[in-house]
Parts: sequence; C-alpha cells; structure tokens
Amino acid sequence: METVVYNVAGNIFSVSAEEKFLRLLTNYEPFVVKGTAGTSAGASAGSVGEKPAFALEVVSEETAPEYAEETRQQDEGQEIVCGHTAAGDSVFDFFLGKSRSGVLVCSDGYRRGKLYLTGYADKFAIDNSLMVMYALATAGSGTALFHSAIVSQGGRGYMFLGKSGTGKSTHARLWLRHIEGAELVNDDNPVVRLQPDGAWVYGSPWSGKTPCYRNVAVPLGGIVLLSQAPYNKIVRLGGVQAYAALVPSISGKRWDRAVADGLHATENALAMGVKVWHLECLPDEEAARLCFETVKGESK
Repeated sequence: METVVYNVAGNIFSVSAEEKFLRLLTNYEPFVVKGTAGTSAGASAGSVGEKPAFALEVVSEETAPEYAEETRQQDEGQEIVCGHTAAGDSVFDFFLGKSRSGVLVCSDGYRRGKLYLTGYADKFAIDNSLMVMYALATAGSGTALFHSAIVSQGGRGYMFLGKSGTGKSTHARLWLRHIEGAELVNDDNPVVRLQPDGAWVYGSPWSGKTPCYRNVAVPLGGIVLLSQAPYNKIVRLGGVQAYAALVPSISGKRWDRAVADGLHATENALAMGVKVWHLECLPDEEAARLCFETVKGESK
C-alpha cells in the first residue's frame, strides 16, 4: 500500500491504497503535494509540514461493518445511503445504478476514513468518498464544496448555481463563447474558501461530465442563481434571499450539528460579503451578455 498527499484549496488530505487504485486518480494529479507520491503507507501530510484535513484508506477483499440506515440521497442514477455503525462511526454506502460500489466508514470527526471497495466502479467509489470527506472534514474551516459551474474573467470568478438540468454548464459555455477572456475554472464541484481578504474560489479534482481539473484560484466576484425562462432578466438578491440561494448548492451532512454550524457560518459570510443575483434566462448569447454586464458593472 502506498500513500499520496493532495492539496485542494489549501486543505491537505492523503489517500493510502494499492498502486492499481492510485493509478485511477489521474484527475488528482494537478493537486499532488510534491515529494509525496508513492510514499509508504502511514505517511501523512505532516511529512511535508502541513496538518492534514483528513486521511482515506482504500481496501478491497474486506467485509464492511454493518450499519443502521439514517437517510438516502438519490441523484441521476446515483444513490448514497447514510448511516452509522454500532460504535457510532458514520457510514456512506455508494451505489451506481442498483449496484454497490463501496462503503465508506468515517471516524474522528470525518478526519479518518476507510473505504471498502466491492470491485464494481472503484473510481466512482473513491471519488465520492473523497468528496464526502472533503466536504465534511473542512466544513468548520470556512470551506464549502459547491455543486456549480464557475468561469473566471478579468481576474475574478463567477459562479453559476441551480438545480440539476437548469443549465449551469450551458451558461458557462455561453460565457466561454461570447465573453472575451472567460475561462472555465470548474464545471461541477468548485471549492469556495473564506480568506482574510475575502472569498476565493478554487478548481478541484471533481468536475462532473466536463473534465476540467485545474489547480487554480481566483477571488469570487459574484454568484448567479439560474432558472429557465422564456425571457432574460436578472435581479440582485440580498439578505435571506441570498442565503437561501446558496444553501441547496453546498454539499454537507446537515443533520450533523458540527457540520451544519460550520456551513452556516460560511453561507452567512458569503451571503453578506459576495454579491448574489438571480438570472431567469434563455440559453442564448443575450443571457450571457446580460449576466456579464450586470455582474461586472455592479462589482466595480
């Protein structure tokens, strides 16, 4: 077993696994901490002078512990069954279609995890385990893993939120096509982190159907909630409306008090410190230009 250490948005984590599983993680390569790839099992981020947010161990041919179910989450053919063991450890059971791909057991406030692979869709299980642990272990440190698309333009990042199928990726592509200087930062799961000089958005190893695994960071210039309409109209949101626009797009275990409190603090800071808009729109160039001109104009 070997260990590799990664740095995503300044949060350090390690993965210990057999080489055949580590080879699957090509999307994590831009985030590898130099000098840690292929270290012996048991090595941690401490060996490179950083305190790890969490550590994941990946195993196969072992039987996962039994657990009591708490809730289920389904989305686009994927399902996560959440529960806890008799000892109180948190469990996340991952299914792709109707087939189980792996069982993640977390302890020590999500700082330590063990993933039991079943041999079906191994990379799917590893990716989901790392996303779950990242979102939960960093919730108290001003970090939020978003379900959104984000582009950068003029040195700032602009985030597009909305339900699945709303057109986040489509609107991002419209910016890339029609707005000079626009670049894709991430198409599905960027990270936002509060810093002393404001909110910053980061690329991540998780980018949905569009492969975009960029280790980049830009100040967050604005957040736009999208909804489909037969016209193009954009309005500024404030206060409770801005807060409510953010919550559905942030990953987290809301029934865990410590996680919920950490996310609430981050969501509140973003709603108060970052401008938020609601764009009702068509999937056309006019919508992209209206959005760009509004958010850039009000950000000056």
